[in-house]
Amino acid sequence: MPFDEMLTADDSPRKPYEGYFRWHSEQKASDLIKKSRDAENVFRKTGITFAVYGKENAGERLIPFDVIPRIIAGSEWRKLAQGIEQRVVALNAFLDDIYHKQEIIKAGRIPRELIEKNDAFLPEMIGMRPPGGVYTHVIGTDIVRTGENQFYVLEDNARTPSGVSYMLENRETMMQMFPELFHLNRVRPVENYPKLLRQSLSALAPPGCDGKPRIAVLTPGIFNSAFYEHAFLADQMGVELVEGSDLKVMDGKVKMRTTKGYEAIDVLYRRVDDDFLDPLTFRPDSALGVPGIMDVYRAGNITIANAPGTGIADDKAIYSYMPEIVQFYTGRKPILENVPTYRCSEPDTLQYVLDNLAELVVKEVHGSGGYGMLVGPAASKRERTEFAAKLKSRPGNYIAQPTLSLSTVPILVKKGIAPRHVDLRPFVLVSNKVQIIPGGLTRVALKEGSLVVNSSQGGGTKDTWVLED
Repeated sequence: MPFDEMLTADDSPRKPYEGYFRWHSEQKASDLIKKSRDAENVFRKTGITFAVYGKENAGERLIPFDVIPRIIAGSEWRKLAQGIEQRVVALNAFLDDIYHKQEIIKAGRIPRELIEKNDAFLPEMIGMRPPGGVYTHVIGTDIVRTGENQFYVLEDNARTPSGVSYMLENRETMMQMFPELFHLNRVRPVENYPKLLRQSLSALAPPGCDGKPRIAVLTPGIFNSAFYEHAFLADQMGVELVEGSDLKVMDGKVKMRTTKGYEAIDVLYRRVDDDFLDPLTFRPDSALGVPGIMDVYRAGNITIANAPGTGIADDKAIYSYMPEIVQFYTGRKPILENVPTYRCSEPDTLQYVLDNLAELVVKEVHGSGGYGMLVGPAASKRERTEFAAKLKSRPGNYIAQPTLSLSTVPILVKKGIAPRHVDLRPFVLVSNKVQIIPGGLTRVALKEGSLVVNSSQGGGTKDTWVLED
């Protein structure tokens, strides 16, 4: 049986849920369902949507929201936060190393070809050190739970992690719908994230910045799946939302078109992928980036968050080496464990994966959003056969992992409550310090028995409460 985060085996509440459980048992199911519909209407009016690609019903969708919070004890959170901070520090040290001395490769801890032949590794960043030495200004660390004290890191999102707007809107909606719950429970705040993000980005402005740094959010535009979030964060931080066409390289700086003429940008929080960032350096057909921005970056006249080339740190092939990476740069064993990972690029391992497809989850090394993966136990024989052919043709493109029994949290259903599998994406800000927002985005698989929590694959979200001790 999966670990139930709210209830023990005798259906009594676990300690973090005691206050909520008492309150919930006094509520009418019909009232909660009405509140759930009210919350859905709030999301619809606010325009909280995401885009789905490559499906028959592709387009804008409302992300489903469940009104039963996920609750984490303060003591549980402390362990998680320590493990996340250790990992984030190691990731930044790893990025600095592979773009400079490459000590970890020389020490034989990671194969050279895994770095140098990886599409996410940018030779243009060799010898380049970002302002403050920070590569990953914003990280989303995906965590799953399998038991009382068993937490695993599923992946590190070190490029342009999304979902923080849902975390903030989920909290605001819960506070509107159930203010009494926040009086009954001492829940740590998340609503100061935009302020902390702005402060964190400002702290890493380039050395030549004179006065208050000017920050902008670079978006690919309204057709991007996370455009709502880009606009939301720019608005909440009180900074400009820009597209590549709004920016120009002038006098050795990146400048933004304003009603007063062009004004210099000091920090660019970009939500555009590396390939599209600068058509003079990367893809020449890109209309999303800024021609010449990499020259300004190399000259130290702009901070780009996250730094170009950080994708190598969240590559799934690199993920399998994270225990070695953490130990190499921190001198300590990882506080948070990796999910055991099989590298299909290795012939013996590939054969094992092919022989055990029915029990494994197989993922694309560069994949995200639940696309391009096989959940063996839920797949048909035909699906496994077709996937095996893909694996054989491009084994280096895949890793495999055992199917974990993810923890469950109740969701509201017509008959009351029902358990569903969840994961957690805490958000981390890195500047001259590491700040971990208490909670994060809980994603929930709304289909009974499903382990796929991604919103693009039918999952929903919950408010995540970290309690004060």
